[in-house]
Amino acid sequence: MTSKSFLYRQTPNIITSVRIAIVPVVLFLIFEDWADPWMRMAALVLLILAASTDGLDGAIARRRNLETNLGKILDPIADKALLSGSLIALSIVGAVPWVATLIILVRELGITVFRLLVVRKRVIAASGGGKFKTVMQIIAVCLFIAPFGFLGDWYFVFSDIVLWFTVALTVWTGVSYLIPRKK
Repeated sequence: MTSKSFLYRQTPNIITSVRIAIVPVVLFLIFEDWADPWMRMAALVLLILAASTDGLDGAIARRRNLETNLGKILDPIADKALLSGSLIALSIVGAVPWVATLIILVRELGITVFRLLVVRKRVIAASGGGKFKTVMQIIAVCLFIAPFGFLGDWYFVFSDIVLWFTVALTVWTGVSYLIPRKK
């Protein structure tokens, strides 16, 4: 096997692994100096870069028929690490209320455990609502990391509205996974 062929076959897993590797850098930038707008902007750019690769790795894997068990394990780990880690960091620095972070984390953990418990009977694929929920979580986290407080109070109010909408959406999509669908 040539290195070119290996890289070709492993491209989706490499992209996912890079997303996982970006997580501690984003968290470091948030914690290092929360008051420094440049650190926050760097964290924001890296978070957006990492989040934007989420669909890319899967699209490449499907297009090239390269879906692997490793990829199926790493992809949700990368997503949860990026979003959960960022939310926890934002709560620690006082930007996001802990109650919002805890509601989101409990839902994410609960649905993950539920999926693992029923995996032998059926595979629960991500729903359209679940994908929209993930996009909204990314947007909410980005709004709180972005050093745009200089825009005024309306920015904080808008960010809070997006956050609580996202929390409600997160709960709603979690409950919808638990309700059996009629065929």
